[in-house]
Parts: sequence; C-alpha cells; structure tokens
Amino acid sequence: MGQAKGVEQGADHTLGDVIRFLPDEVYDNPTWKGLAYLARDLVVYAAVVTALVHFDHPLLLVPLWVLAALSISALFILGHDAAHGALFKSGRLNYALGQFAMLPALHVWEGWVLGHNRLHHGHTVRQEMDFVWHPLGPEEYRALSPARKLLHRIEWSALGAGIYYAVEVYWKRMVWLENPPARMAAAIRRDLRIVIAFFIAFSAGLLLLGFSGGGGATGALWTWTKVFLVPWILWNYTIGAVVYVHHIDDTIRWYRRREWTKFKGQVEGTTIFRVPAWVNFFFHNIMIHVPHHVDMRIPFYGLPRAGQIILERFGDVVRERTFGFRDYLRATRSCKLYDFERGCWTGYAAASEPAPESATA
Repeated sequence: MGQAKGVEQGADHTLGDVIRFLPDEVYDNPTWKGLAYLARDLVVYAAVVTALVHFDHPLLLVPLWVLAALSISALFILGHDAAHGALFKSGRLNYALGQFAMLPALHVWEGWVLGHNRLHHGHTVRQEMDFVWHPLGPEEYRALSPARKLLHRIEWSALGAGIYYAVEVYWKRMVWLENPPARMAAAIRRDLRIVIAFFIAFSAGLLLLGFSGGGGATGALWTWTKVFLVPWILWNYTIGAVVYVHHIDDTIRWYRRREWTKFKGQVEGTTIFRVPAWVNFFFHNIMIHVPHHVDMRIPFYGLPRAGQIILERFGDVVRERTFGFRDYLRATRSCKLYDFERGCWTGYAAASEPAPESATA
C-alpha cells in the first residue's frame, strides 16, 4: 500500500471525504455506451451458446464452458451496474435491460437489489449485517452440528466458492427469501416469476432441440446439461470466487457493529486488483472494487479513473495489487473463522480452544 497524498495521515476520515475528490466525469453514463456494451456481451453469449449446441467434443466443450461462465458474468455485471442505477440515467431502462442481462444467471432483480445494494453495500464487512461471505466466530463454529461444520469447511475451502454462493446468496437471498420487507415483497415475487418463466422457456427450447436432433430423451437431457447446467454451475463458482476475494483476505478486517463506519467498510473493506485485459473484458472493471463501494453510482467504465484518484488521496489504507490465483488460494488457507474480539482471522484450531467463560470458571 502506498503513501496517501493530499490527506492527513492517521486522521479519521469519512466516506464523504473520499467522494468529494471524485469529478463529475466518473459519473457520466451516456445511454449509447451502456447499450453498446450490452449488445457486445449478448453477441458473445449467443455465440458461445450456439457453439455449445453444435459441438460435443471434450476439447471444445471445456473451453466453451469456461467462456459461457465468463459471458454470463459479463452480462451479470452489466445488470449489477443497472441495479445500482449506474448503467443508464433512466430508471426504467436500468430495470428492463438490467433484469434482462441477469436472466442467464437466473437472478431475481429485486431480490438482488435488497441483498446486494441495501445489505451488502450498506454494511460492508459489518458483523451480523453484511451477509456476503460473512465469517463465523470460533464460538459460533463450535456451536454448529457436525454436518454444518463439515459444510462450513467445504464452503470456505478453495473448492467451495460456488457452493457457498449458490446456497447462501442465491438460494437463501433470492429464490427462497424469507420475510422480505413488505414494500419489496410483491416486486420480488414478480421478478422471481420472470426468472422462472425464462428458465422454463430456455430449458424447454434446449430439451426440444436435443430431442428433435435425433438424440431422444438422452440427447435432450445432454443438450440442456451442456448448454445450461454446466455453464450455470461454473458461473456460480466464478462469481463466488470474485466476491470472496473482494472482501476476504487476512489483511481485511471485519468490524463489530458499533465499531464499523462507512469509511472502514467501503474503503478499507475491499480491494483494487489489477487483472489481465482478457479477464477484464468479461469482468468490466469490477476488480477495481474500492471506488465501486465508495459510490455505487459510478458506471463500471468510470471505475479506473475513480480508483486512480482514490489511490492518490487515500493510498495509505487502500489495498491495491496485481491479482493472481495464489491470492485466492492463500486467503482460503488462512481465512476460516474471524475473531471479532481481537479483530483478526484465525483457523479452525481456535474453535477447539475453551471459550473465555469456561477458561475463567
């Protein structure tokens, strides 16, 4: 982390201190630019789906599956920007095209707005509030059943990102959402019906295509599996891992509710990662994550400039480095549980230690 320029070192800053340095240009979001990116990503996704329909050779399927997961990610990130009101100036356009862009990922628009915009962005890295990759404390883990402990170890391993995201974020927060706010409940149900209708129509089309191609029931199921199911599973792993590295690292602190501030959550609670251009083609600058948390209204193509300004002013607290897969592996090895009393990550061994009450009894 570099030395900050233009701010007093060690001072207690607010989120407003950061936002006031951002120029109007980083917020500019002409309609044509959002439409152009959406058209580009739709063409890529359609091309990959078409290729998956026509090819069965393993040497082609594997890279096509990876491309399919990445193309779903690209569309989803555009939908994510629209959900923040950043892709277009028009609220109606954000809703209509943003929801459309999220359909390949089967995401419920208003459910995402509730969980992502209001809870995750409103309370980033805050105990009991930010549900996205929220760590358990040693005592909480100790209280779990053996089955739940095993699931936790799987989800927080290098191979668990997709499982965690699909269960904890997707299923519990969008599909099987319990007790949503009354003012949002009807909209969430409406958008869930839209997702279900898309899933049924897309699946029926793939099944019919596979069946009519002479493969019978087996061919129908295989077409659905290779074109929809496998890419969707890989997509869950992609977004699960991406969200994980944004907020989980042995240098990122999580805060108890009364210790938390917006500056700590939105500036210190995430990262700026540099990734190769081919990766950024699909990820739309989302790895430049600090400015996105500083102000959700910045469109993705404004994030590089905003990130540069924030680094110049607040480089003493912003985490910025080139991303490598080793960063993900290192975090999954060291970040298992979080000791909110001491403010540090710990391993599972901490859960084997006697609780403070029993140690002093």
